[in-house]
Amino acid sequence: MTTASAKSQDTRRYDRFELWAPAAHSVEVRIDGVVHPMSASAEGWFQLPGVTAAPGARYAFRLDQGQLWLPDPRSLSQPDGVHGDSEVLDPRQLRSATSWEGRSLRGRVLYELHVGTFTSGPDGSGGTFDSAIERLDALVELGVDAIELLPVATFPGDRGWGYDGVGLYAVHAAYGGHAGLARFVEAAHSRGLAVLLDVVHNHLGPSGNYLGMFGPYFTDQHETPWGEAVNLDQPGSRQVRDFLLGSVRQWLVEVGLDGLRLDAVHELQDDSPQHFLAELAEAVAAWEAETGRELTLIAESDRNDPATVTPTITGGLGMDMQWADDVHHGVHAWITGERAGYYGDFGSAEALADVLQRVFLHAGTFSTFRDAVWGAAVDPASADYDAHSFVTFLQNHDQVGNRASGDRIHHGLDPSQQAAAIALILLGPGTPMLFQGEEWAASTSFAYFTDHDDELGALVSAGRVAEFAAMGWAEQVPDPQSRATFESSMLRWEEREQDGHARMLQWYRALISLRREHADLHDPDLRRTRVEVLAEETVLVHRGELAVLAHRGPGPLAAGPRATEILASFGEVDRTTDGTLTMSGPGAVVLRPLADG
Repeated sequence: MTTASAKSQDTRRYDRFELWAPAAHSVEVRIDGVVHPMSASAEGWFQLPGVTAAPGARYAFRLDQGQLWLPDPRSLSQPDGVHGDSEVLDPRQLRSATSWEGRSLRGRVLYELHVGTFTSGPDGSGGTFDSAIERLDALVELGVDAIELLPVATFPGDRGWGYDGVGLYAVHAAYGGHAGLARFVEAAHSRGLAVLLDVVHNHLGPSGNYLGMFGPYFTDQHETPWGEAVNLDQPGSRQVRDFLLGSVRQWLVEVGLDGLRLDAVHELQDDSPQHFLAELAEAVAAWEAETGRELTLIAESDRNDPATVTPTITGGLGMDMQWADDVHHGVHAWITGERAGYYGDFGSAEALADVLQRVFLHAGTFSTFRDAVWGAAVDPASADYDAHSFVTFLQNHDQVGNRASGDRIHHGLDPSQQAAAIALILLGPGTPMLFQGEEWAASTSFAYFTDHDDELGALVSAGRVAEFAAMGWAEQVPDPQSRATFESSMLRWEEREQDGHARMLQWYRALISLRREHADLHDPDLRRTRVEVLAEETVLVHRGELAVLAHRGPGPLAAGPRATEILASFGEVDRTTDGTLTMSGPGAVVLRPLADG
């Protein structure tokens, strides 16, 4: 079931059948086995007047009396998968009355969650919205403020990351569909947790992608890593842009989500007078006024450009936040010693200091990985954005799952090194984000997994091996198509009670509590963050009147200032007789000057 245009979303209806198919001469719709011819309307639209779209009805479209019956591009439910008939659904009927008024997510602690692997049971259960609800109280106890769901739009098979989705309006059936998502959102809001959703507008997966058969959804005027670009600036692009805007409105207004994370926006190639992201930002601002709730847009961008988070009124793209990969790379490379690939320019304490104070290491400077001058500088005095405009993390689905075996950073570290690294993130100036299970140093990996039921599955498996063979890591690559790869990525919640895992969990809780308690530790003013490089293994990060001492190497370490109170520590920490702080190995200490210091 489709709607006409995102420009008239206030009159959106779910009780009629419509389809945009500008290249078709005729369109038929099959509803519960009965075929109906549709009437041509303006601007390439076809309609079926006089027939009500009743919830639960199954339907599909046929173009020009062809052989294929196709699912609706704006389908809200695909109970039989990406190739099956669509199901009529009205997501507004699934929402319950709630007192949730929304909240600002700038500077809040985010938690990235993959529904399929977040939970598991001994009988193979888990991996649904309903099973995830059972763990929400644990996230409240941890202290996070918002959940960021990996994509839930319909994708091929039962298991996958969701970045090969093809139904941008539907919710993956194996997770529980729209009804399950509605229950999850209500349960999260009742606990004070906001809910964000990762969406992919820059491409569709190859299996079940029928959009090009309906109209000019793609263009060969631009190329992306996945082939032709989504058509944002060529003939027919107005309807394509409205298609994307309509999807966003559905998630934010009708489903009631609090925001979206937009995947790889640098691949939204658009030479229009107004970039699609700027149009989206302005539309979301209008929907904020309509709903009375604050709505958040977070961009993943490779460009290192603060214009992404600059308001549209001053010429920017208007995103509320963007992921700050350079901060991740700076912390990761410093704590692990890795230098391969995009870590090549990172790893030193000086580079670490740069990203903690200025967000981007590559800010109009040469990137050896890209072999080009890259990025633009973040202005610490800007009135258009601040440090909370940048999402920082030690782990996320990309930085874990795109490794050969999906190993997590802590799998190769001393626990005290993980503790030091996460202290730099959680007590840093950005908006911090955790990845599921890192808070207890989960033993499980997060590997790349798929569930294609055709020859594409074999191609994906072979391609994954080839990708890492050049680096000598082919033997470390688990088969994406194997169910065992998926199951090995499921969290084991019982670990949280075990000694080493419980200790790490307590550290994460302590850091988040400190961040909430002390204004200096959630201050977004980059000018109040100053990093001293005490040694290549040791940095002292000043956050206003407080400080975070992070040490990656072996001891003993002696450091000051002496007249300080230790608010929290992880590692072997002591003081000498004159008050100098000492560490006999890696770890972190949160310090506050004494009144007479």
